[in-house]
Amino acid sequence: MMALAMMAGSTIIAAAQSPEPQWRHASSLLGEPKYPPGFKHYDYVNPDAPKGGTLNQVAEGTFDSLNPYVVQGVPAAGFANFGGGMLYDTLMSDSTDQSSTSYGLVAEAIQYPDDFSWVKFRLNPAARWHDGQPITVEDVIWSFETLKKQSPPYNKYYGDVIKAEKTGEREVTFTFSEKGNRELPQIMGQLAVLPKHWWEGTDAQGRKRDISRPTLEIPLGSSAYRVEKVMPGRSIIWARVEDYWGKDLPVHVGRNNFDRIQYDYYLDANATWEAFKKGGLYDYRAENRMQRWMQGYNFPAVQRGDVIKQAFPYHAIGRMQAYFLNTRRDKFKDPKVREALNWVYDFQSMNRLLFFNQYKRIESYFAGIDLASSGLPTGKELEILETVRDEVPPEVFTKEFKEPVFDTPQATRENLRHAMQLFKEAGYTLKDGALVDKNGKPFTIEFLGNDPTDERIFNPFVANLRRVGIRATVRIVDSAQYQARVSDFDYDSIATIIGQGESPGNEQREYWSSAAADIKGSRNYSGIKNPAIDKLIDRVVYAKDRDDLVAATHALDRVLLWNYYVVPQWYDDDIHVAYWNKFGMPEKQPDYSGIDPFSWWIDPAKERALQVRGE
Repeated sequence: MMALAMMAGSTIIAAAQSPEPQWRHASSLLGEPKYPPGFKHYDYVNPDAPKGGTLNQVAEGTFDSLNPYVVQGVPAAGFANFGGGMLYDTLMSDSTDQSSTSYGLVAEAIQYPDDFSWVKFRLNPAARWHDGQPITVEDVIWSFETLKKQSPPYNKYYGDVIKAEKTGEREVTFTFSEKGNRELPQIMGQLAVLPKHWWEGTDAQGRKRDISRPTLEIPLGSSAYRVEKVMPGRSIIWARVEDYWGKDLPVHVGRNNFDRIQYDYYLDANATWEAFKKGGLYDYRAENRMQRWMQGYNFPAVQRGDVIKQAFPYHAIGRMQAYFLNTRRDKFKDPKVREALNWVYDFQSMNRLLFFNQYKRIESYFAGIDLASSGLPTGKELEILETVRDEVPPEVFTKEFKEPVFDTPQATRENLRHAMQLFKEAGYTLKDGALVDKNGKPFTIEFLGNDPTDERIFNPFVANLRRVGIRATVRIVDSAQYQARVSDFDYDSIATIIGQGESPGNEQREYWSSAAADIKGSRNYSGIKNPAIDKLIDRVVYAKDRDDLVAATHALDRVLLWNYYVVPQWYDDDIHVAYWNKFGMPEKQPDYSGIDPFSWWIDPAKERALQVRGE
């Protein structure tokens, strides 16, 4: 007993003397951060890049709010409903040239234990709001509590964070409900820090501000830019903050070089295209229409070299770009119906006729990165899937997921015939050319879009659906109505994209979880309520290490695919960018994110030359 007591006492002493977790300058879920403590700047930037000039950009539709953290209203360009956008600094800054890595911003250091049960941030004493007041721990706590309460993305993302408290003069600690979530310490660094004193104050008319409502009052910020001028629904101008407190931080050196960034609003994509061709209104654009990239850039400015086309490798995200099927509606509840719709979609013809065979078919919710599942499940992934074997389609274990291929007339006939068999098994029959249910009700699908050009990606699918008796239509509405209907889940199907990073985690709950399905404004566009998927999301969130995370993500991907919640579309490994030749650029751009326009600068000589030729 004496020996046991001594051993117990030794254990207590050892525990009491256990060292405090180290303070870190950065956080990475992929191992060591690329840059060490004390680094000066990202290695791709020009640290001596000149400041000045105006970057002209455009936005589509309209806006009616400068508060992006509420479901109501459409926020102006430059604001973001998650993260700080251009106005607010976050605790940490996500790296532009390495996945799942962040460096100090409002917080100069981060600390967390080996069991990931909490995270602590030490604020930079230099951090200031644009009015000169310091950014405080109280601001951080208020921001967290407010955003988690009223913002669906924050509510789900930080669902496991149960407490925020001040634990030092410049230290704030977040406590988690569970241990083992490797991602939580890092993603807490993505918290946008908002000015408590401003939002709890009054406006020029003496009215108390309300962060739970849209507003057109220019908010107080803390970042490299501030809102200089707003013309509601028409334009917004951002001005570089000359005395920005963080301009010499390593993540900002050589960046934020434009004196002004002006966004003018245009009705639709065709109008923005015409603005780009005209010059002086829209300085660079990422081109997402392959037909236009291949055939449309033949106007005089391109021919004389005033507009440059360039493709940049892009490895920042995986993605599921698809027609999302709203399973909140009875007609999409049967998996056989959803699978049948996949057998009707002819990607190969679209790729040949519209996209010059430049795109790849998406066959994963993480297409383009190594988190995409393939083959049959083995090893740790198979072990994870065994825990939900009775709750998932049997094909998860027996077949490699592959989409139908429409490469010959015979394949087309066979694919459509297979679709009709699936519809029959789901209780539908063909009557007088219409697909009807057992009550004689026709099967209809309305695709919802917000731009006339959306018809281009809907119509080929619509035509094929009509071949099997489905009354498919396209409804184009304005941007405000589209946003409202999507937030209310008022659609049959929308075409959209869910981006994925190299370290998935809490955000998967907002995309696919049962809890998010009925939260207005969430990104669970398909309305998924599946206990097996909920369990697999938890396996992703609480992965013990990288290998465990990859296996859990592969398992989640595979189960999502075999439930046919979407009809996948296509993707590309490059970003296609066209820009007016007025910029100076670093010799290289970050391989991870493809481009970093904030590392560009205006070259006055080039800009003058453009102006002379345009006169």
